Amino acid sequence: MDEKGVDRMDKKQITLVILLTNLFIAFLGIGLVIPVLPTIMNELNLTGSIVGYMVAAFAIMQLLVSPIAGRWVDKLGRKVMIVVGLIFFSISELLFGLGQTVEVLFISRMLGGVSAAFIMPAVTAFIADITTAETRSKALGYMSASISTGFIVGPGIGGFLAEIGTRLPFFSAAVLAAVAAILSMLLLKEPERQYNEQVEIQGSKFKKVFQPLFFIAFLIIFVASFALAAFESLFALFVDHKFSFTPKDIAIVITGGAIIGAVAQVALFDRLTKVMGEINLIRYCLVLSAILVFLMTVVQSYMSILLVTFIVFVGFDLIRPAVTSYLSKIAGDEQGFVGGMNSMFTSIGNVLAPIIAGKLFDIDLNYPFYLSAAILILGILISVKWKKPEAIG
Repeated sequence: MDEKGVDRMDKKQITLVILLTNLFIAFLGIGLVIPVLPTIMNELNLTGSIVGYMVAAFAIMQLLVSPIAGRWVDKLGRKVMIVVGLIFFSISELLFGLGQTVEVLFISRMLGGVSAAFIMPAVTAFIADITTAETRSKALGYMSASISTGFIVGPGIGGFLAEIGTRLPFFSAAVLAAVAAILSMLLLKEPERQYNEQVEIQGSKFKKVFQPLFFIAFLIIFVASFALAAFESLFALFVDHKFSFTPKDIAIVITGGAIIGAVAQVALFDRLTKVMGEINLIRYCLVLSAILVFLMTVVQSYMSILLVTFIVFVGFDLIRPAVTSYLSKIAGDEQGFVGGMNSMFTSIGNVLAPIIAGKLFDIDLNYPFYLSAAILILGILISVKWKKPEAIG
């Protein structure tokens, strides 16, 4: 490789580091506030229902804005959408930190949903533009790992900051996002679009969603996000009611699972996709996740609960980058479109699952996990006839 080629590679690696840092900061900011939410609830005398609606408001705005944001990523550019998304995220966290009324908190969460809809498809499209078919899987694995690591580190730092002041985690998240926006503005350069792997697709954007080439992948995204949201949203209550877990026990299980999931993404994802391909990896992860989610209703000992939960996160954490990698290969010059749809179908799952699972939990503690396992089995059935397009090898 000549000197110019090496220089271009170095610039792409630096760009990738900046993109991953942005994602880490954004999800660190989201994680920072988790330990403080119960305190804010008590300060403002909020009910659990209102907090649930605030969570839904974030997901609903992400759902509504994602398709539009995906088109803007292709039309206006990757960089501008990342910068604007980070600015919105900063304002959202600042508003939540300052908010003394329910209305302000709702506006904050809604703006946060818009920021997520802007950032995710833009970063995904950016990574697709600066990587090749050979390096993309590894880069997308790093992308998922940076998100998971932000979630892992965030609550711990947030708990420490909350000891100083209950609103400090929100202000810290706002400052981090503002710094990330400035760094992105100064250091990122709009990438050259990659067209050489494009699969020829005809028709409008709306019709394109329902073509098998895309639609099966979008359904799998919905299945994975719905099943994970149904599992995660009630997990703490489940182990508290059924096994009398303490907050420390719950933190150990969730953090341990997230760490193992992140390690699997970095250490295994690229190798597994090269050996078996994205579609087969997704199938095996769906099967693994369905079995382990069901086992959660059967296991009794503390160590067996730890083991099952640790491994179930690996399955979930490998599905998302595998689908994203597949979509990036078939999207051609419409990386923003598939990124937006990816975000939209994720949001649909995140909106519906906690509502349905919460109602089932009131009937029987195990029902949310049965629901999650059933949805995963549906995903397995959907994936049976899923074939890799010849156009992408």
